[in-house]
Amino acid sequence: MPAERQLRGDIHMSEDSTSAPDAREQRNAVRDHYGTFAAGEGDACGVSGSSCCGGGEADVSATARELGYSTEELEAVAAGANLGVGCGNPTAIANLDEGETVVDLGSGAGFDCFLAGREVGPSGQVIGVDMTPEMVERARDNVEDNDADAVEFRLGEIEHLPVADATADVVISNCVVNLSPDKPQVFDEVYRVLAPGGRVAITDVVLTADLPDGLRTDLDAISNCIAGASRIGDLEAMLEDAGFESVSVEPKDDSDALIREWTEDRDLSEYVASARITARKPA
Repeated sequence: MPAERQLRGDIHMSEDSTSAPDAREQRNAVRDHYGTFAAGEGDACGVSGSSCCGGGEADVSATARELGYSTEELEAVAAGANLGVGCGNPTAIANLDEGETVVDLGSGAGFDCFLAGREVGPSGQVIGVDMTPEMVERARDNVEDNDADAVEFRLGEIEHLPVADATADVVISNCVVNLSPDKPQVFDEVYRVLAPGGRVAITDVVLTADLPDGLRTDLDAISNCIAGASRIGDLEAMLEDAGFESVSVEPKDDSDALIREWTEDRDLSEYVASARITARKPA
């Protein structure tokens, strides 16, 4: 899965849908959506010059700075991995240490993985997981350019991670969990792959108000990181039910200005916000 994209232009999200898509329909829509983007055949939102939950093609670096990435981080990763997508910088809240094992949910072209690789060093390991074959291929092509021997990419769904039990120290993600049709299963999987004492450091969108009728079930709105957002209380409950402690879902105070630029035909900041999601598996 991708990461998380700034929607400039008309997304053409319909409000006519009345029945919720099933899990297979949702996954197929998301996979097709970002497969096209990864192959360079369109923008992540299908809108010229835009991509959902983060920047446009004109200046992905400028958008990444808005999302919380430093100039040093942007210069440290070779071109092609930063797609100008996401709703935050998960590595900024992960507090990574040398030698740690990191799993990135929905790793896209690998930007956050390569940043994490710099932090954990050659004695660490970073595993990016994405369900879109085109994204995994693109990320693997970027490994050599980034001299990232400790970083690898695996094809898989975040509800069924291709990672062994209790092997990760940290799980990160950037605007991807909202795309899942089964978020409790995602958090169960995150708990499974984390070693005791392991931690969660995720940036994602959260729902702050009820969406307009029909928008919640629209596949375009789901693929564009809007309709799949959950309430803060629901996310907290999912994490606690999975077994996590020290759960925190903290909306970013400054995300409204960015979200208002996501589309021209509505102010999405009335419904969603970017948030930092952290938790810890008991030691």
